[in-house]
Amino acid sequence: MASTGPPQSLKRSDTSLTREGDQLIITPLGAGNEVGRSCVYMSYKGKTILFDRGIHPAYSGMAALPYFDEIDPSTIDVLLVTQCALHLDHATSLPYFLEKTTFKGRVFMTHATKAIYKLLLSDYVKVRKVLVEDMLYDEQDILRFMDKIEVIDFHQTLEVNGIRFWCYTVGHVLGAAMFMVDIAGILEFSPDICIIESTYGVQLHQPRNVREKRFTDVIHSTISQGGCVLIPAFALGRAQELLLILDEYWSNHPALHNIPIYYASPLSKRCMVVYQTYINSMNERICNQFKNSSPFDFKHISTLKSIENFNDVGPSVVMVRTLAKTIINEPKEVTLMNGLTTPLNMQVHYISFSAHPDFAQISTFLKELMPPNIILVHGEANGMGRLKQKLITQFADRNTKIISPKNCQSVEMYFNSEKMAKTIGRLAEKTPEVGETVNGWSRYLSVESLPDEESEGLAFRVHERLTVKYESEKHISLHWRSDPISDMVLDSVVALVLNISHEIPKVVVES
Repeated sequence: MASTGPPQSLKRSDTSLTREGDQLIITPLGAGNEVGRSCVYMSYKGKTILFDRGIHPAYSGMAALPYFDEIDPSTIDVLLVTQCALHLDHATSLPYFLEKTTFKGRVFMTHATKAIYKLLLSDYVKVRKVLVEDMLYDEQDILRFMDKIEVIDFHQTLEVNGIRFWCYTVGHVLGAAMFMVDIAGILEFSPDICIIESTYGVQLHQPRNVREKRFTDVIHSTISQGGCVLIPAFALGRAQELLLILDEYWSNHPALHNIPIYYASPLSKRCMVVYQTYINSMNERICNQFKNSSPFDFKHISTLKSIENFNDVGPSVVMVRTLAKTIINEPKEVTLMNGLTTPLNMQVHYISFSAHPDFAQISTFLKELMPPNIILVHGEANGMGRLKQKLITQFADRNTKIISPKNCQSVEMYFNSEKMAKTIGRLAEKTPEVGETVNGWSRYLSVESLPDEESEGLAFRVHERLTVKYESEKHISLHWRSDPISDMVLDSVVALVLNISHEIPKVVVES
């Protein structure tokens, strides 16, 4: 069951539940019907987790923070950061939360995310010193809090205070992770709830090759006419992606070799070392290129350290932070950062290389996962509403609950806390009385006997992924289709079999 209600305090209470089952609460403290300041609170069985701690890029100072006053930071057990390498909306308020609140829990992110994070925060502090006076934290705060961040490998399982979690790579940006969390339960291989971003709603991206061709065609055409190309690329990840496209295109077109490409971003240059370090985390194409030489050792791209080094004579390509949001609307004039106004004399082309998924990608992912409950966050209200309706139609035959809560609007769900333990051997000889303590060795498993005609003998199906066949007194065979989840089931079953007898049985592994 799921329900939504008005905003309420999420500070820990000792009030007991009046209904059967256990209450799980999920509340967006940011990114609820908005894009920015991602922060999701989850509480179950007295355990509390936060996902991300971003800021809203449209605001400054305290107004940019998630709604911290709705929670008691000292009760948070674990804070999981999914990524930091794109904008400010996932982890930029983390130093404030760790250094200036009562938070005492533990913080985890992947190795690559932490490597980029310090550089991103230092750059944020430098930029904001120029733009606003009410800084949330300074460089000293950053230095103090970085040691408090712990790292987690992909597919590594950790447990903190009864909260078990692990993460998968999502391909969003370098280091980005999708966390799977299990609280006070049996290890499951599909989630009860999926919290998913909905940035692009029901929009569909053009195919990747089409966008790349449009991008290079516009640049080549502009240069051929003697013009200059200005590419706004603030986000880490996206900037490196575009530089790779440009460097490869220049290499394949010798006539362009005398046309300079300037890259004016000290932050992204420093982060390039991180990208080279974690090259094995990237796609197959980049990894194959790295066998010969690093694809990030650009042959046709120069770093622009300052405007004094820019030779504004003839055609060129410049990638730099710009007033992109203003320029995209093609006004007659724009106001520069120094306060001067200048006429806008350029053509504007919009080509998206966003790393956020479109509707087709979200839909495909959810069809594979098939969670009974879906919570939409990080999306503009109207677009999120259209996505919600489309998903309701798509999953109409499965009774899937799809919810898009606003900031501070809690989603309450109830899960039956009863667990079933299947026993073998002496534990199975007697049915215990209610409340009686059962001593012995047991294990939680989902095991189903297979009919003789289907298995050609005694056989069991474990978690619907692995078949165990009895071949002889000391010989069983295991059959499964290899994938990360099935391999985990296999490991558990092999460990179980090897402990059944002091005489180690012969195990034949067939995949």
